[in-house]
Amino acid sequence: MAYSSATQKRLLEMLEAQFNQFHTELGCRAVISNDTTLEPVPLPTHGMGVEQLCMHFNDQVAPKLSASNGGRYWGFVTGGANPAATLADWFVTVFNQNVSKGGDSVASQLERQTIDWLRALFYLPDSFTGLFTTGATAANLLGALTARQFIGAQQGIDVAQQGMAGLDVMIYAASPHASMIKSLGMAGFGQQNWQCVDTLQDTEAMCIDSLATHLSRCDSLGKIVIASAATVTGTDYDDLIAISRLCETHGAWLHVDAAFGIFERLMNGPEHKTNGIEFADSITLDCHKWLNVPYDCGVFLTRQPNHLVATCHVDAPYLASSAQNQDYMSMGIENSRRFRALPVWATLLSYGRQGITAHIQSNVDLAQALASWLENSQYYVLLKPCELNVVLFKPGDMHVLQEVRLCLEAINQSGKVFMTPGVWQGERIIRAAFSNWETTAEDLLCVIELLERLAK
Repeated sequence: MAYSSATQKRLLEMLEAQFNQFHTELGCRAVISNDTTLEPVPLPTHGMGVEQLCMHFNDQVAPKLSASNGGRYWGFVTGGANPAATLADWFVTVFNQNVSKGGDSVASQLERQTIDWLRALFYLPDSFTGLFTTGATAANLLGALTARQFIGAQQGIDVAQQGMAGLDVMIYAASPHASMIKSLGMAGFGQQNWQCVDTLQDTEAMCIDSLATHLSRCDSLGKIVIASAATVTGTDYDDLIAISRLCETHGAWLHVDAAFGIFERLMNGPEHKTNGIEFADSITLDCHKWLNVPYDCGVFLTRQPNHLVATCHVDAPYLASSAQNQDYMSMGIENSRRFRALPVWATLLSYGRQGITAHIQSNVDLAQALASWLENSQYYVLLKPCELNVVLFKPGDMHVLQEVRLCLEAINQSGKVFMTPGVWQGERIIRAAFSNWETTAEDLLCVIELLERLAK
């Protein structure tokens, strides 16, 4: 049944009204909702229709959603949705393309073009290819699976076809993200089956001497090293040049989790903190973080796509394709894939390198301004110099709420800002991450005033 002109008009009116109301209120509504209850409603026998649906949503759901799209959501590393990406995401739903196979539309080619643009944006060589995923977790899982296939090939085992029986492997990491640990479990390695490499003093960065010792003493036939380009708490960067050399010497697969840390290249170029990432075998990055496109949108890149395809491809008569390029269903987890490349394509095309870099630099400047204020405050303790966009602090001795948990609860319950907890050098801390393109100096001033008020 086709949409009638009246239905189309009404849907657009409801979308416009919802968009206008939410974005008009975004700056003043509570950043997180203190009411997360949902009225129990039985599955209807007869549907309520679109008009009643919209009323029900506005009454029962919309007021209880967070303002994570706004400029004072400083938890995790959560970007917003820029205008170009928002428009493109509407297009994704309107056209509803399944980017699993090529040959029936231009969608697959647009994804390839966007991957090319991302390589150019981050100064990566053409040897990398990849695809869009649901997020960094899916990209890290593909990293683990592709490394597993590589390790198997070294030992004469086609893991995708034969399983992991007899596979001999050792995995090394220093400060892996929780999504990487989750991925190791899902890939069959085990969440606990990895060796912890020492970190440099007072950082989360990998100690090269420790890794060298581990690799030289390892008698496993297969080796995987997981490195970080910006760790989740301290935003520390591993020495990727030194690590890549060790991996080459010992025949180890190098996976770099650069979900948001790779954006540092836009400000400082390829020879600064991420120097050497071009030698990785695989890379994870996340567009729904600092590129500020809607959820869900991660990217997996690899220099060895043959192992990726060997992992993900499956033959079936109804899946046959005459496409000239490799189908994305043979490179990723899903067979059915949303057209999630389109908001990234629109963002890159609309803002370009300079516009995106300006958003990144603004966030970094605001993070450093907050860190400077905390460092000079008599009520708070800055626990680490601000390396990028994440600020670590805790209440000091003169603070009314000296316990970190109580202080963080008061901050978040104010409705003015949202921050998340963390642990730094064994100590509980408060973590503020700047990654939204709409965060302004006015937002920072609002939060500073809140922190001063709570302290007293």
